[in-house]
Amino acid sequence: MLNSVVIKKRLISFNKKIFVSGDKSISIRWILLASLANGVSKAQNLLISEDVKAAVKTIRKLGIKVILNNKLCKIYGKGIDGFKYKKNLTIDAENSGTLGRLILGLLINTTEPIKLIGDKSLSKRDFKRISDPLSKFGGIFKLKNKKNLPLTIYNSKNLQPISYMENRGSAQCKSAVIFGGMRVNGTTTIKAKKSRNHTELMCKYLKLPVTVINSKNYDLIKVKKVKKIKPFDYKIPSDISSSSFFIILTALSENSKLVIKNVNINPSRIGIISILKKMGVKIAFQNKQIYKGEKVADIKVEGGKNLKAINCPTKLNSSAIDEFLTIFLVAAKAKGISYFKDIAELNQKESPRLKWGSKILNKMGVKNIVTDDSIKIYGDPNFIINKKIVIKDYLKDHRVFMTSVIAALSFGGEWHIHDKDSIKTSFPNFLNIINKLKTND
Repeated sequence: MLNSVVIKKRLISFNKKIFVSGDKSISIRWILLASLANGVSKAQNLLISEDVKAAVKTIRKLGIKVILNNKLCKIYGKGIDGFKYKKNLTIDAENSGTLGRLILGLLINTTEPIKLIGDKSLSKRDFKRISDPLSKFGGIFKLKNKKNLPLTIYNSKNLQPISYMENRGSAQCKSAVIFGGMRVNGTTTIKAKKSRNHTELMCKYLKLPVTVINSKNYDLIKVKKVKKIKPFDYKIPSDISSSSFFIILTALSENSKLVIKNVNINPSRIGIISILKKMGVKIAFQNKQIYKGEKVADIKVEGGKNLKAINCPTKLNSSAIDEFLTIFLVAAKAKGISYFKDIAELNQKESPRLKWGSKILNKMGVKNIVTDDSIKIYGDPNFIINKKIVIKDYLKDHRVFMTSVIAALSFGGEWHIHDKDSIKTSFPNFLNIINKLKTND
């Protein structure tokens, strides 16, 4: 079982300072926008994961020079119309929904048909939610089963701006339409349910014609055609989604303390912090600063004592969508019944994560009731596992693997967790940091 891990021992306590890898969402967006800049852009702390490498391969296929190593990435942009659309071009987004969906917005003005493919997991995900709004611009798409990859985008003429209502809270859908609007004469208008806003902040920093009017539940975004993007350097902050695994591990270890350095704390991404505070976890931001429009800070966490159940406010759903699997583990140890609703979007991820969240809890022996869009979790502050648990056949979803590792270290038992290589898509260094927490140095 070379591609598996076996965990037989709980991690009782630790007191550490760590760094986690660069933010995946920002890394991919930087690559895409830098590829269209006029000149050389540089990034430090770019996440070197399979998803990000797939983005690099994509822009290389579109004629953009990239020099990539562990310390620095240089992208030699050729301008807003610098992509070369070759005949019989196939782009492989591999496991990356962010790349697969966002790149379609930038390809809306292709002069040649382009085929988009992905791995087994990505090929099961819904791309109609992207092709539908991009079709309104005048884009022409052909999808497998009218919904899935492989997908072909055809050369389109007479593209027109659109008005679009994004009511799922999907940053990928919103960003794809923003990128499409950048390619089209006129003003594209988007009314978008609140979701992560890295695209908008990066556009604002670059002074692109993208304006945002914020309201309580929705943002009104107006996009005009982009004529030029200046090259820009970026030091990618650490990823809050990657940090979440260690935040949860600390919260479930009563005598532990942890500081995670230089983490992106974009308000559209920190629902997990708000949720955990409501559940009694002690968390604080230190050394807060603004970096190119993004909020960054060190995160200090102390082991949770007297954890409380939560009736999770739905307004926090979109800002915690990638972290719910681990939040469910805290609910398993909290006193009382926790309830999470309107979270069907979890099943639009690399695997049907709401179903897998329930499945992991069932394997652990934690009572839960799951529906298509909600879950109730019956917590027990004294819960400990004393049995063997096997996790496999989960479409190699990196977050299922990492959540299972955190559960094993927090609750005990003998865990056999398959498909270790799944973490290469988003967080190759995950197990190295786990091992650091286990040491006494």
